[in-house]
Formats: sequence, C-alpha cells, structure tokens
Amino acid sequence: MKKVSIVVPCYNEEENVVPLSAAIIEEFRTQLPSYDYEIIFIDNDSKDQTRTLLRKLCAENPKIKAIFNAKNFGQFNSPYYGLLQATGDCGILLAADFQDPVEMIHKFVHGWEEGYKIVIGIKTKSKESKLMYFLRGCYYKTIKKLSDVEQIEQFTGFGLYDKKFIRVLKELDDPTPFLRGVVAELGFRRKEIPYTQPQRRAGKTSNNWYRLFDAAMLSITSYTKAGIRVATILGMISCCVSVLVAIIYLILKLLNWDNFQAGMTPILIAVCLLGSVQIFFIGMIGEYILGINSRVMRRPLVVEEERINFTEKDENNSQQEELKTEKGNE
Repeated sequence: MKKVSIVVPCYNEEENVVPLSAAIIEEFRTQLPSYDYEIIFIDNDSKDQTRTLLRKLCAENPKIKAIFNAKNFGQFNSPYYGLLQATGDCGILLAADFQDPVEMIHKFVHGWEEGYKIVIGIKTKSKESKLMYFLRGCYYKTIKKLSDVEQIEQFTGFGLYDKKFIRVLKELDDPTPFLRGVVAELGFRRKEIPYTQPQRRAGKTSNNWYRLFDAAMLSITSYTKAGIRVATILGMISCCVSVLVAIIYLILKLLNWDNFQAGMTPILIAVCLLGSVQIFFIGMIGEYILGINSRVMRRPLVVEEERINFTEKDENNSQQEELKTEKGNE
C-alpha cells in the first residue's frame, strides 16, 4: 500500500487544526481508501492553543504527527523542513487555513499515478481580497519577466512532491530555501491543476505587507540579476548625463561669463536625484548581500523542540536517506 504524507505548516491555527485533520482523514476514507497516510503538523512556535490541540490529536491517532519548532523560523523554512520529514512515497504541502482545498488531495494523487513526480495547484481565481489577488498577479508577471529561470504564476507551494524530488530538496542543503523557485528551476516534469482559492476558514492570517515584501525580495535576489543590472545601467546613464550637463554648463559659463547665472536650484535637484537613486540601489545591493550572508552562515532550517508520534523506523528511514544523499554528494 502506497503512503501519502500530508505536511501542514501552522502558526496560531487553533481554530483550524482539528477540523482540517478531520477533513483530510475523510478525504482519504472516501476518495483514497487504498492509500495509507500520515499527517505531519509542523508548528512554528504558536502562541495560542494550537500545540495543546495537536498533542490531543496525536494521542488519538498515531497517524497524526507533530513537530514543534523551538522558535518561529519564518514562512519558508518551516514548511520546507516539514516536507523533508515526510516518510511516505510522496508528500503534499497543505496550508492549515483551508485556503488550499482538501478536496484537491485526490486530484494530486491521481496526477501522481499518471507518472508525474510533481503535481501542483495553480490559482485561477481567489475569494481573497481582489486588490491582493491583483497585486500578486502583477508580482508574478514581473518576476517572470525578470527571472533568469522559469517562474510559475499563481503558485504558492501547494502541491504533491514525489519522494525522488524530496530527495533532491535534501541534497540542496540550502539554509534559505524558496520552494516555488526550486520547483520551477530543478523540478521534474510536472502537472498543473487549476483551482479557486477559498477564503480563510477561521482565525487571522499571519501574512502582512512586510512578510509579502520579504517573499518578493527572496525570489528577486535568488532568481534574478535585475536589481544589480538596473543599478549598473542607471549608474552609467547618470554618470554620462552628469558629465554632459557639466560640460554644457561649463561652455555656457565660458561664453556668457557675466550674464549666465546657474544658481543653486540645478545643483540641489541633481544632488537629491542622484542621492535618492543611490540610496535605493544601496538597499537593493544590501538585499543581495543579506541573501548571500544567510547562505554562508549555514544555519539549520529549523531547530526542533519536540516531535510526537515519529517512530524509530521513521528516524532510521530518515537517516538512511541522509546517508544516500551524502554518498551521492561524494
């Protein structure tokens, strides 16, 4: 019997973890009765009753497992790490807030059985804020044009990943992984299934403008050279224009020494313009350096505080996979 691992990252999801686990179990009971399953909740240091409820779920059902992070390790590291802990023949990454429809699970599995190693969900519509959906669409189109590698529009990471691809993720050993980019750049042949993203079932999203900006900058600095190239080109253009203007002013002054009064206004405008451009691109360069620094420091993806319902067999399988990865790298 094939085993499917459902990986659910969560943070302050006390209103959702219980009904979500019930919905997943019902999906397997009705749509995938011939498959075994495990549900792995990876909690990113929730401050509400999420962990208490997860302990109860794990006590009631040994197929439900939990990993408690020692602190909040961000919106990218925690889901990525959780996917690496999957012990099934494939892993499905699923949001805890029901915005990733549970009924897509059997569609993903059927696509996987067709031979695809990656089956992902693509948002074609969304019941979230129209403004947010529009802005996301603009971002995806922009990054797609700027990126050096293929980018997938309206893809959040929601999808099924075969254990062979999960092994590739382990081999990457990237301390700041961006799963959406990795799937596009290094993924196997994939199947894309459209879906309508529903509204959040309950609770308040932890995403804010800063987190969205952080995600955008990670993708830009990881998969584009646009920021550095634009800075270089604008720097050259500004230099040429400045030299040209300086020559023109010098000529005008020499021809009309007594009558030509340039004043301070042009100088102030030039200083403000060049200063603002410099500050913007210093910040952009800083983002690239920050990304390099995070990778050079090679910190762990997450630090576990506790894990529940992981058996010794699971640990041995994980160690064997790591040994295979190390031998492959040698």
